[in-house]
Amino acid sequence: MMAEKTSLVTPERFAQGLGYREYTAGMKVNQDRFQQFYESATLSPEDSAFFRKAAQGAPKVLALSEDWCGDCYRNMPVMARIAEASGMEMRVFARDENMDIMDEFLKDGQYQSIPVFVFYTPDHGYIGHWIERPAVTNVEQDKVAAALRQEMPEAPEEEITRETRRRVQDRHVGWQQDVVRELRELLSQKLGL
Repeated sequence: MMAEKTSLVTPERFAQGLGYREYTAGMKVNQDRFQQFYESATLSPEDSAFFRKAAQGAPKVLALSEDWCGDCYRNMPVMARIAEASGMEMRVFARDENMDIMDEFLKDGQYQSIPVFVFYTPDHGYIGHWIERPAVTNVEQDKVAAALRQEMPEAPEEEITRETRRRVQDRHVGWQQDVVRELRELLSQKLGL
C-alpha cells in the first residue's frame, strides 16, 4: 500500500507524544468525563479482531486532543480502547501546543476540529486520518436543533445549542459505536482489509 502524502510528523516527533494514561493523568479539566466515556467505550470481539489485524499495517496512531473539548472526551476514549485491544501505539498531542500538526489535518481545509486520529505504517508512512465525530452525530444534532428552532422560534442560538446538547445526551454511547464503525471503514479501505 502506498502512503497518500507525507506527514510533517517524523518518528522522533511522534515519540514525543504522551500515552493515553499519561495524557489523562495531566488533565486540568474533564478528567472524570474522559473516564466516564472510557468506561462506556466497548469493542465487540469482531471489532477487536479487526483492529488487531489492522494494527499489522497501521501500528501507530497520533491523536490531537484538548481536555476541554466535548468531542474529545467522548471520542478519545474510543481510540484508546482500540489501541489497547489492537496493540497500536497511540501518542497524544495537545492541539493548542502543536498547531503545526493541527494545520496539517484541518477539517474541510479550514477548521481546527478535534479529536484527530492519524494512522501510520510501521515505517511511519501516512495512511489516513479521522476528524472530530461520526457523520451521524452531525445529522442527528442538526435535526434536533432544527426542531428546536421551530419549537422555540424566539430563543437565542445559545439556548438552542444548550438544549440540543441536553436532548442528545443519551445518544453519546451509541455514537461511540459509530466512531468504531467509521474507523473500521477507514482502515479497511486504506489497508485493503
